[in-house]
Amino acid sequence: MTASSSLVSTTALILAAGQGTRMKSSTPKVMHTLCGNPLVYYPIRAALDAGCTEVVVVVGHGREHVETYLAKAFGPKVKTAVQREQRGTGDAANAGLSAVSSSSERVLLFYGDVPLLMAEDLVQVVNAIDKNAELALATCALADPTGYGRILRNSAGNILEIREQRDLKSDAERAIVEINPGIYSSSTRFLRDAVAALKPNNAQGELYLTDIVALAAQAGKKVVGVPSRAEVLVGVNDRRQLVEAEEVLYARIAQAWRVAGVTVRSGARIEPMVVLEPDVTVEASTHLRGRTRVGKGALVDVGCVLTNVSVGEGAVLKPYSVLSDSTVGARAQIGPFSHLRPDSDIGDEAHIGNFVETKKTRIGRGSKANHLAYLGDGIVGENANIGAGTIFCNYDGFLKHTTIIEDGVFIGSDSQIVAPITIGKGAYIATGTTVTKSVPPEALAIARVPQVNKDEYARKLKAKLKAAKEQAKKT
Repeated sequence: MTASSSLVSTTALILAAGQGTRMKSSTPKVMHTLCGNPLVYYPIRAALDAGCTEVVVVVGHGREHVETYLAKAFGPKVKTAVQREQRGTGDAANAGLSAVSSSSERVLLFYGDVPLLMAEDLVQVVNAIDKNAELALATCALADPTGYGRILRNSAGNILEIREQRDLKSDAERAIVEINPGIYSSSTRFLRDAVAALKPNNAQGELYLTDIVALAAQAGKKVVGVPSRAEVLVGVNDRRQLVEAEEVLYARIAQAWRVAGVTVRSGARIEPMVVLEPDVTVEASTHLRGRTRVGKGALVDVGCVLTNVSVGEGAVLKPYSVLSDSTVGARAQIGPFSHLRPDSDIGDEAHIGNFVETKKTRIGRGSKANHLAYLGDGIVGENANIGAGTIFCNYDGFLKHTTIIEDGVFIGSDSQIVAPITIGKGAYIATGTTVTKSVPPEALAIARVPQVNKDEYARKLKAKLKAAKEQAKKT
């Protein structure tokens, strides 16, 4: 979603300081991952997509971990504030306000554990402030509102306050189905004054952020409720909810790509930063992770796992291939059961076949390694053929060394290429050769132990081995 002009000078204040005890983990709750990103990524992304000019995240439990991630993922776009004691949501908001810029005109406040929140949900709440309201908040009606704070209104329909479940005073209040999803917008000035006025007058002895609604109503300020989607309520408090939210996100991403002209089969998993061009086919049980990009008309077949991979137009990735931090050229073929480790660069129309592993290797246009090979730290030219069982012996126990295979080279099966070495253009390496020195262009390299055939010896050998076996049984 593009930035809205109505969000100029709006700060998103995201509360993410909680420990999340129900996660039963030493990892801060907001750092548990779904769809490849920490939980806190999604509300921040929604705020930035909505056009907020500043984002402040309130951190507390495990804050070093959270702050390190935020700095790496978002840089200066996101600031942090520390809630040093867990004294309620009002106290968290007060901590966050200390980091809000003095030039900020409005604050959009919500929680850091709501991964299904979208930019348009936020924009609607912020835009309600333009209608002469001092405070706007999202509302939602639920068939079963148990556990949520209720929206209390007067006979004229005006919002009076939010009362938490544990503080409800009557059956009539408990029967209210309009609840508070926890998204607020107000002027920065009002929020500072309201938070400063909060008192711990509740069963928990905490500062409730929800009490700012009653403070606004009592001061004669207009409070607007903005009807929102039930999905924005979906917070994550335990690992069951984490997985449930993740399934919704994956389904949302897949549906968006289908609408955009991509075939995404049921069961495929596509992370948010993946880019797919038209006519791509993503088969079942594939995982596309990180900043993977797949070119027009390419096929990613069943069970492939791609992490930060660029795939060219018309390429075919056959089943159960694993690729990471690599590039695959146009119309290249990978797999099945291939493994491209980081810094592999597979050229246009090249083939990397079953049980072939590459690492930090460039394969030129039209070259092929179709079976059972390890190609590490190599540079392979165009139209080369690398036979089954070939190994680039690149590591001497201390350093990695480079193998250079020039254009048109033929390497026979079961060859060992001991780097550093260069095999010249058009050279031919005989099957079973161990190559220990460079090969000139158009030369034949052959290094084999001479074969000896001993007539009739097989019968004698088998008799000898059988006798040894029988003797072993007796003893």
